[in-house]
This record gives sequence, C-alpha cells and structure tokens, in this order.
Amino acid sequence: MKKNILLFIAILFLICNSILNAQTKVQGTINDSQGNAIPFSNILVKKDSLSSIISYAYSDAKGKYNISIKESGEYTLVFSSLGYTSQNKIIYLDEDTNEINIAVVLKDESTSLDEVIVLAERPIRVQNDTITFKSKYFTDGTEQTVEDLLRRIPGLQIDSEGTIKVGNQEIEKLMVDGDDLFERGYKLLSKNMPAYPIEEVEVLKNYSNNRLLKGVEDSDKVALNLKLDEKSKRIWFGNIEAGHGNDGFYELKTNLMNFGKKNKYYFLTNFNSIGYDATGDINQLIRPMRYNEPASIGDNQQVRDLISLAPPQLNFKRRRTNFNNAELVSLNAIFNPTEKLKIKTLGFFNADETDFFQTNIQNVTLNDVNFTNTEDFQLKNRKLIGFGKLDFVYDFSKTEMLESTTKYNSGNFDDDSNLLFNGISTRQDLSHTNTLFDQKLSYSNKFKDKKVFLLTGRFIDETTPQTYRLNQFFYEDLFPDQSADNVRQLSDNKMQYIGVNAHLLDRKANDDLFEVQVGNELRKDRLQTSLELLEDDVVSNRPDGYQNQTSYTVNDLYLKSKYRYSINDFAIIGEANVHQLFNKLELENSSDNESPFFVNPRLSLDWKISDKNRIRSSYSHTTTNAKILDVYSDFVLTGFRPFTRGTGEFNQLDASSLTFNYELGNWSSRFFANTFVLYSKNHDFFSTNTFIDQNFTQSSKILIQDREFISINSKLDYYFKFISSNLKLDLSYSQSEFKNIVNDSELRQVESTTIGYGLELRSGFTGWFNYHLGTKWTSNEIQTTIQNSFTDNVSFLDLSFILNERFNIQVESERYEFGNINLDNVYYFADLEAQYKLKKDKWTLGLSGKNLFNTRQFRNFNISDIGSTTTTYRLLPRYVLLKVLYRF
Repeated sequence: MKKNILLFIAILFLICNSILNAQTKVQGTINDSQGNAIPFSNILVKKDSLSSIISYAYSDAKGKYNISIKESGEYTLVFSSLGYTSQNKIIYLDEDTNEINIAVVLKDESTSLDEVIVLAERPIRVQNDTITFKSKYFTDGTEQTVEDLLRRIPGLQIDSEGTIKVGNQEIEKLMVDGDDLFERGYKLLSKNMPAYPIEEVEVLKNYSNNRLLKGVEDSDKVALNLKLDEKSKRIWFGNIEAGHGNDGFYELKTNLMNFGKKNKYYFLTNFNSIGYDATGDINQLIRPMRYNEPASIGDNQQVRDLISLAPPQLNFKRRRTNFNNAELVSLNAIFNPTEKLKIKTLGFFNADETDFFQTNIQNVTLNDVNFTNTEDFQLKNRKLIGFGKLDFVYDFSKTEMLESTTKYNSGNFDDDSNLLFNGISTRQDLSHTNTLFDQKLSYSNKFKDKKVFLLTGRFIDETTPQTYRLNQFFYEDLFPDQSADNVRQLSDNKMQYIGVNAHLLDRKANDDLFEVQVGNELRKDRLQTSLELLEDDVVSNRPDGYQNQTSYTVNDLYLKSKYRYSINDFAIIGEANVHQLFNKLELENSSDNESPFFVNPRLSLDWKISDKNRIRSSYSHTTTNAKILDVYSDFVLTGFRPFTRGTGEFNQLDASSLTFNYELGNWSSRFFANTFVLYSKNHDFFSTNTFIDQNFTQSSKILIQDREFISINSKLDYYFKFISSNLKLDLSYSQSEFKNIVNDSELRQVESTTIGYGLELRSGFTGWFNYHLGTKWTSNEIQTTIQNSFTDNVSFLDLSFILNERFNIQVESERYEFGNINLDNVYYFADLEAQYKLKKDKWTLGLSGKNLFNTRQFRNFNISDIGSTTTTYRLLPRYVLLKVLYRF
C-alpha cells in the first residue's frame, strides 16, 4: 500500500513539475500617471493584435499582476481599465525565457462628445469577489439551454449529470438577476431554461446564503448569477420545442418567463420518452444539504426506505437505459409586495413510468460454498411526486431579518418486477409512499458591524410506509414445515424531528473569528415491520424473529465552539463540539436508556502561501450515535433474497481522520492543480455476520474495531494556447479495509483498491470547428482469501461544426470496454444533433439521433468479497427525432 502511494505521489510531482517548468511568467504592476496602483485591471494575451483572446488575468488590489505563457514566439499584451486609455505591449519569448517584468502606466481617458457616452466593454470584468463574463464573447450560437451556455464559460465544469462546478467545487445555487428559485435543485433551471436571454454570467466567490453574514463568516462557497439582457426584462417570453421520431419516441418542452424588478415568474414543462432526466437529483430540490453552515440544522434528517426496487447507479449515461415516459410541470414565482418582504413559491409535479432490464450471473466462491445464480430482471417503476415550497423573507431593517421556509412533499410509488430466478418465474410488487412536512424559521441580527446572532428552529415530520409482495417461497430451509407459497412484508417507518439552535459569530478587529453555538435536537423514530408467510392469499404464519416494533428516541444537547486565529495569510482553526445525548430504545418486549457524553475536537490549518498557492489540512476525532436502521432487533426482508437486522442495542462509533489539500493556481488560471488526500481510521464500525445460501442471505450487524481508508485525488488543468485547447488530467487512488464474518467463518479481512486515471482535451477555437475528447481507466481489486480484479475504460470524442450562422452539427461518440468478460466487452455509441435556423430568433428546425449504431445491450463485470457478477443491461434502441423550436 505504501509503495503504491509513494509511486502515485512521485508521478503526480513529475507531471506538475514538467508543466510548471515549461512556461514563462510575465508579471509587473499597473499604475496611473500619478503613480497610484490601478486595481482589477484587465490583462489579455493575444497571438497578435487582431487574434482572439488565448489567456487573461487581472491585477490585484495593489495593481500587481502575473500571467503564464507557455510557447515561445511573439505576443501582444493588452492592458485596460475603465476610465483609462488601453495600452498594448508586444513581447518576444524564446525557450530560455523564464520570467519577464513589465511595469505599465495607463493614462486617464477623457473623451467628450455631444450627448454621447463612450463605454469600453470587456469580455471579463473583476470587482471584489465577483467575476463577470459577457456571454457573447464565449458562445457560438449552438447553445440551447443554460447548461449549454455554462459549458462555454472558462473555469466552469459541468458533468454528464448536469452538476455545475467552479474549478472542483460545486456551486451553491444558480440565480437569475440576483434571485434564487431552486437552491441545490438548480439543475431544474440549468437543464430547461433557454440560453439566449442571458447577457452576463457572474461568478460570486466567498458567497454567503445569508446576506448579513457576508464579510463575517468564513465562506469558500461559490454561486452563479445569470443577468438577463434588457429586452428580456419585464415582459413575458419563452419558447416551445416539440420532437417526434420513430417507434413513438417524443419530446415536448416549454418555458414561459417574466423577470421583472418586483416579481419574477418561471413556468416550465417537459414531457419525453427519450430517457432524458429534466430534473437531476430530485432529492437536492426537496432536501438540499448544507454542511457546516449557520442555520443549517436538520438538513441531514431523513427517513430511509427498508427495501428498494429502483434501478442501480451505473458508470454509464443513465439516459441509455432509462425507458421512460416522463411528465414534468413546475410553477415558480417570486413576489416583492413591499421593500421589506419577499415571497417565493415553488410548485413541482413529476410523473414518470420507467422500464429497466438486466440479466445477472452471480458466481459465489467461498471456502465451503460455491454456486451460481442467474437472474433475468424486468422492472417497471411508476412514480407520482408533488412538491410545494413557500419561502418568506422579511427585513425588519438593514441589520435584522426573519426567514421562513415551509415544504410539503407527497410521493406515491408502485414498483413491479418480473424475475426469472434460476429458471423460476417470480414477481415482486412494492407499493410505497413518502409524506414530508418541513417547517423552518430563522432570525438573524447583525447587532454590530462584525457580530451576528442567529436563532433557528425546525420541525420535520416524515413517513414512508411500504408493502412488499413476493409470489414465490424460496425460504423452505429457513422456515421448515411451513405451508406457504408466497410472502408479504408490511413496514412503516416514521420520524419526527424538532431542533433549535442559537449561533453567535464574532469577527475580531484583527480578522480572527469566534463562533459559539448552543442547541438541542430531538429525533424520534418508529419502525414497524411484519413478515407474513402466505398460502395463496391467506396468512399461514408470522414467524418470530421477523417482526419489529421499535421506537428509538435521541435527544442531543450540544455546545459547539470554534476559533480562527490568523497571522497574515496563515490561520489555525480550533473546534470543540460537546454533546450530551439522552437515548431511549424500546423494542417489543424491552426498554432501555443511556446518556452518553462525548467531545468531538477538530484542528485545521489554512496557509495561503501566495495568490496561487494554498495548503489546507485538518485532523478530527468524531463520535457518532447509531441510527434507527442500526438498532432494530429482528430480521427484515430488503430484497427477494436478503434478510438483515440491526444490533438491538445502543452504540457509539469513534473515528479519526486526517486531510490534506494543496491548490496550485486557481480555477481562472492557465494552470490549475488540486490534490486532496484523506486518511481515516474507524476505531469502531458496523460490519456484518452473514449466512449465505443460494436462495437467501441473512445478515446481522456486528460491531468491529479498527479499519483504515486512504484516498488520493488530483486534478490538473492546463491551457495550451498554441492549439487553443484545455487539457485536464484526473488521477485517483483509494484503498480500504473491511472485516466481516461469512458462514460462521473466522473474522475475515477484505482489502479493496481502486485506481483511476484519465485525461480530457477540449478546444476553444473561434472558427467553424471544435472538439472535446477524453479517456479514463478504472482498475478495481478486492482481496480476501481469493483475489478478484478488473479494469474498465471509457473514451469519448465530441465534434462541433458551425457551417454558417444558420446551420450547425454536433456529434458525440463513446467507447466502453469492460474488463474480465470473455464475450463482446467493447461497445460503441454515436449521437447527433443538427440545427437549422429558419428565421433568426424565431424558428429553428432540429434533427436528433441517439444510439446511431443501434447497440441494444452492454455487459459489465463487478467484484465483491464473496465472488463476481456479470450483468447485461438492455439499452434504448436507435431513434431519430425531427424537432421544431419556436421562440416568443
């Protein structure tokens, strides 16, 4: 393990060193004619005075700047700032040039014309913590949605699922003209809202969700703000797009908007059967998570389902396996009835019917047990989700604010599967609902310039009843002498949460920060399950050991303190969180109480070596309390084969962790590298004692001591201006240990190692052609008494052709190779999008083709500590849509 880590770090160092040594650093100062520094000036790098921008930078508050150029040759540097005359500097670089110093003096610009104001427009503007990008300088007219637009903005990363990151950090929210509609559910906006009305994209660094905390809290959060052009404000506008193709495939989506100064409205619909997910992770909309943020109590409170028939998460584009029939309607509005009151409403309705197909061949290899199971699995999921949210923000004054959030969610789910298990036809039926009510109140008072007091209260009530039916009886060896031919399990999981928190933040004159919190959080869970053995529809037995009547109450009284001590650009942060718990566990025939007390300390270091070098590190020791699904005492069915149960007793788990993060450059630099190392040790952890049979498994949670985990991840980003392309390298290594008991064996140690390495190259040409290509390998190895391993590879090539201002074509291709499969383990895909603008800004014709090679299935290989599984998935067939878009 240590040799692998040292080799990984050595390779990473050589890559960084070779890149850094190959570039020339241009630095200096920008002053006015009086010798005063000009802060936040623009520095643009061009190959010549007429060519497009290949790199950029801006001066800091003292007028200092630096920018790196890799290739030798002649370059034009353009220095500009509002109110000053721009100045060009021509420089010559050769292979031996390592550093150039250029001091620039900009003259005042005083242009006076009769009733004409001349303003210099810049593609990038920097002002304090806000970086503004003019959209027109970074787009080519092919962008349809906000997501497409954001892919063009330098420094923004959008993955295949629509997650938006600035550098390597996911954004907090995506706003429109300063107002937020969806919080962490921003994909609903980015995947649907059209791009054409967006004039500017603002990147907001050191962002605070609470305006009164700006400049007080320590925040490294990032948010985006979309600024509309003037012609799109205070009017109703939008678009409608319809597409129809072979075999009944269709798509229909509309956007209707009005963004005024006082009121904003955004209505959208999306109906499709092409596998497109218009919502992203819907849980991010209903239950947004905010870690370690003032007034964020209760974000981690949720009820977990005991059993799920949902499709698995694949290392594969979900839309290729998503046989769907989705209907989405979202009605959103923001009202400002007075200067002090803001009201936000969100109404969301989503209905979908999806089909999923897979075939599994599972080989189990243990010392005393060897068998093979085959499963031919056809799943149909039906869901109906209604979600509503009402936000009130009332400003008593510039320093006092009251916020209220009320949420209600109702979900109905009906899942059916036809399963051929080892040749036996089997049917599973799962009906379940989710009802959530969530009320949160937060009061903020900035009683001094750098002191803020927050008082927050929250109430959550959530229930998830489930009814599971299996029309076969595979458990003769588990329940001998039972006359049964099918089973049913009824379960009901309820949770109520009440929390209150008082939080004081005090920013000192020397920039130190002191925080203290006092709070109490009470959570009560009730879990009821009943397993019934049936003959036809008549209950023949409710076996002992398979019925749960569990009530679990946790009352957490806590005091949290934190102090950040700063010495120039170096900071030490100390934290101590004191918890007094009052736990009560009620089982069917017993009741018990305990009152554990513990302290969770944390020590962090933050060293900003320079504007482009930063080191952060931390050490923490944590004690966590067991959850309801850890403590129930009798078995529950969690699938058609597995039975699981908890410990039936109280437990607290201790763990220690050490992190190290090094940033070289920043996300807006020409070269950016980020390395993150995590080492953790679980002094106590939940493992399993499992009995494995061909027809069923039984797992009991057990408490085991000592396991380790290490993860190293590094991302490197470099812009090659001689080919106008951006290179990304992604390197990762992780190793974990696990211990368990299988079939009454001795305690087994399981070691798992994963290594990933990949690269991407994306062009930024200003002409008619652009490309994006990449490849990634992932190697996995698991070692117990036996050793299993495999390596997967995913590669892609995307091409963009803008033939003229009316006609463009986008081509996407992918190649997948899955390791350890003897048959057909390489798969190819090609997709095409073409657009022709019949009438500018009005009518557009489109042609969309997916899976043009008509690949109908793919097969991959997975390993575990008990064997291996080969899985075959059915894919959506080739389809072609003819689409028409009308903008109004």
